[in-house]
Amino acid sequence: MLTFYYHPLSPIARRVWLALLEKKISFQPVLVDLRKEQYQSEFLALNPFHHVPVIVDNDLKLIESLAILDYLEYQYPSPSLSPQSARELGRMKMIQMVTTNELIPKLPLVANAAVKPLTSEVIEQINTVFQFLSNELDDHSYFGGDTLNLADIVTGATIPLFCRLGISLESYSNLESWHQRIIIREAWQKTEPNEEDLKNWQRWIQLIIKRHQRRSRPN
Repeated sequence: MLTFYYHPLSPIARRVWLALLEKKISFQPVLVDLRKEQYQSEFLALNPFHHVPVIVDNDLKLIESLAILDYLEYQYPSPSLSPQSARELGRMKMIQMVTTNELIPKLPLVANAAVKPLTSEVIEQINTVFQFLSNELDDHSYFGGDTLNLADIVTGATIPLFCRLGISLESYSNLESWHQRIIIREAWQKTEPNEEDLKNWQRWIQLIIKRHQRRSRPN
């Protein structure tokens, strides 16, 4: 059976978690305590970069969420979460990468906004991503049209967390409708963090940022 190493508050790991559930793949979950366990020798043998997610499927070890998602699509092709045409495959990959490269890096800043309010520049950058995603979604139910695909998985593991941290989709009505549509899906319901865990994670992010700032100060 496939083994899935994860942390429930990691939107990167949640991508894989959602895909496993949507594709109805049997797996053994292993929770990794990111306050210490990712630096232990047992986990470093799986991922020397001390990140989640990791999967182990028979003799294969895989890190990096997008690589894992591609593997799951090829190894477990039904139900499919990828389009068949080159055009739509390119769009799906583009949306995955925009979410990964342009939105995920803003997440620690949003989590820390109660301590240090977001700058107008960061707010503009987030809104630029939301506008891009809104344009790509257009009037469709999902980024894959009428059916869920991996673009929805990747974006849908991220935007709900932004919303729970106080970022509004009010100016993007189609994106807000999409958001409401996906969060009621069974896979999202099963992987949604509770309020206490979310607050603990937010405090942990704030502490990491504070420590980093202290180390960055000149002596």
